[in-house]
Amino acid sequence: MAVVQRRVGGIFGLFFLLLVLAAGRAFYLGGVHSAALRTAARSQQLTSETVPAQRGTITDRNGVDLAVSEPAEDISADPYLITDPLGAAQELAPLLGQTQASVLTKLSAHAGFVYLVRALPAKQARAVLALKIPGVDGAPVMRRVYPRDTLAAQVLGVVGTEGGGLEGLEYSRNAILRGRTGERRVVSDALGQPVSITDVHPEAPGASLSLTLDANIQQRTEDVLGAVGRVFAPKDATAIVMDPRSGAILAMASWPQANANDPGASPADTLENRAVSFNYEPGSTFKAVTVSGALQQGLITPSTGFNIPDQIQVADRTIHDDTEHAEETLTTAQILAQSSNVGAIEIGKLEGAESFNGWVHNFGFGARTGVDLPGEETGEALALSQYSGSSMGNLPIGQGELVTPIQMATAYSAIANGGILHPPHIVGAIDGRPQPEPAGRRVISEATAAELRKMLEGVLAPGGTASEVSIPGYRLAGKTGTASKIDQATGEYSQSAYVASFIGFAPASDPKLLCAVVVDEPQSGSIYGGTVAAPAFGQIMSFALPYLRISPE
Repeated sequence: MAVVQRRVGGIFGLFFLLLVLAAGRAFYLGGVHSAALRTAARSQQLTSETVPAQRGTITDRNGVDLAVSEPAEDISADPYLITDPLGAAQELAPLLGQTQASVLTKLSAHAGFVYLVRALPAKQARAVLALKIPGVDGAPVMRRVYPRDTLAAQVLGVVGTEGGGLEGLEYSRNAILRGRTGERRVVSDALGQPVSITDVHPEAPGASLSLTLDANIQQRTEDVLGAVGRVFAPKDATAIVMDPRSGAILAMASWPQANANDPGASPADTLENRAVSFNYEPGSTFKAVTVSGALQQGLITPSTGFNIPDQIQVADRTIHDDTEHAEETLTTAQILAQSSNVGAIEIGKLEGAESFNGWVHNFGFGARTGVDLPGEETGEALALSQYSGSSMGNLPIGQGELVTPIQMATAYSAIANGGILHPPHIVGAIDGRPQPEPAGRRVISEATAAELRKMLEGVLAPGGTASEVSIPGYRLAGKTGTASKIDQATGEYSQSAYVASFIGFAPASDPKLLCAVVVDEPQSGSIYGGTVAAPAFGQIMSFALPYLRISPE
């Protein structure tokens, strides 16, 4: 009996001891350590997640998507949690689109975090996460996609891995395109399944941009520049198509092309928008500016005759015409049509340096046009105080000043538009709200502009420097340019490096479309604006005029 009582007492004592220990543990957990446990529970059951904002869509004037965003995931790994790096690499590599060796290197890194891939499309990301490899995780992001690949890549630009614009409109309009990132609170159960989701800060999508670009004209322009590249092997080339009545840019292309979906596949400078950043000496296309000032002042008329020798001496410089000839008489119109250097200098001498300089700046040279694109250069137009004795021998023929393609296109738009210059623009609407068109200003009179347009028709007529270019049913007007480039090694004009250009518009009597083509250093076939750039102008306009339903004359 005594033995039984001792056993019962022992058992009772044991249970009592266990009860005391349990009570002590409960007190410790519920009292002393309760704050830490509550924090741990919240960290496991309550998490905050970032909700990426939808970046604004960019479309052309007809609603064609040029840049869109779609859901994606940044796939990362904690190499310390990867128990079988080789096996994981074998499974992940085909889904990530990478080599097994590349993935294995990342999974074997001595680090607690590595990116396996950034912005993996959602469908592929789901397949990766479905493998449920411990240590491999995904974070939701938005992926920028350019549906037309190379189309207008230099205008649109690109977006970096952190979601910010790096080039083009993506950069300059990043503040309105990027939207606002959101945050949400997720409560999960013991198994990690979400039971409650609360938006702390809702995400706000970015604003959409509707451009004045027309995707079809842009495509045609890029195709033509591609052909110029193949035939003449230039350093680069650019073209602008715009409506001179409003300054709206319908196409802006550069060659070589860049793929905005894979910018690293091409040299970095292929993303440069040379339509706004290329400084070059314009050559004979500048002669229209020289003639316009003299016409406006009543110093000449289209039929004013000039005795034109083969060469002319200005201070210490002798300037020749393009081809050797006996002294001849040319009218103002013929000087433009045949691009006589001597004739243009004679007209510039009638104006005088001060007046000529005023017209140069009045047309906007030496200043940005204000086009709503990043990276625009100013060119270089000398101040009157910087003129030398020989300046009026080279400036009137487009040597000694620097311009950009967009400056030249804008200046010619004033001639096409009855003397009123409209600053160029490319953003038509933001979030469906039309943007006000920049106000125009009068540069020359309507009568002077009409006389210039008539004379510029002669450039494409028999005997003109672009006589082989024509479009059935349309009268064309424009000007060729072939300018020597400065040899950086010698500081003198190069004998082998030229810029070939052409700027023109149609229909000549009532222009509704303008096109500028600038080809930098053509290497094969020809170097002249009339044979390199003018045909490209004709090919672009022969598509764009009927496409826009601009009636033949």
